[in-house]
Amino acid sequence: MATDEATTVRVDSWIWSVRLTKTRSLAAAACKAGHVRVNGDRVKPAQTVKVGDEVRVRMDGYERIVVVKRIVRKRVGPPVAAECLTDNSPPRPPRDALLMVPQRDRGTGRPTKRDRRLLEQFREH
Repeated sequence: MATDEATTVRVDSWIWSVRLTKTRSLAAAACKAGHVRVNGDRVKPAQTVKVGDEVRVRMDGYERIVVVKRIVRKRVGPPVAAECLTDNSPPRPPRDALLMVPQRDRGTGRPTKRDRRLLEQFREH
């Protein structure tokens, strides 16, 4: 099995091991940027987690809320990773509900005063 007898592990290593991030360096960068919280507190990559801790990871405008069920040191497959955590995350918003950003065609130049007023009118409604 991929578990050791240890009761704690680094938070960046655990986030990567249970496949919340693609790489360990991305997990460490998320910790350094303040996107990871353990039991409500911002943590550094070397902070340890133990069974029962709540870990919140914010990525791409979406927050994953998980509770540590099992400590793993090495990266594990998706079925084993699902057994290592309890996912309490809210459901993701549907893609069509995301804010659409208007885009101008290339080469049309800056918007005119009339274009700007139409955009403002569109945003108000």
